[in-house]
Amino acid sequence: MTVSYKKLWKILIDKDMKKKDLREATGMSTTSLTKLSKNENINTEILVKICKVLECDIGDIMEVTSDES
Repeated sequence: MTVSYKKLWKILIDKDMKKKDLREATGMSTTSLTKLSKNENINTEILVKICKVLECDIGDIMEVTSDES
């Protein structure tokens, strides 16, 4: 299973926000932001903070897909 945050980046574009703005609004570290950019797993607490800032649900910012063999 792989995680994709493409939906998050689309929402940021729609809201005219930069990754830096999101990082500052949520208080997340640059390390967490880098993990998001690389579609790596991050703490659920951070995902909840992102959802609060963007006023959305977790399913609106990420999706889990099965690995293709």
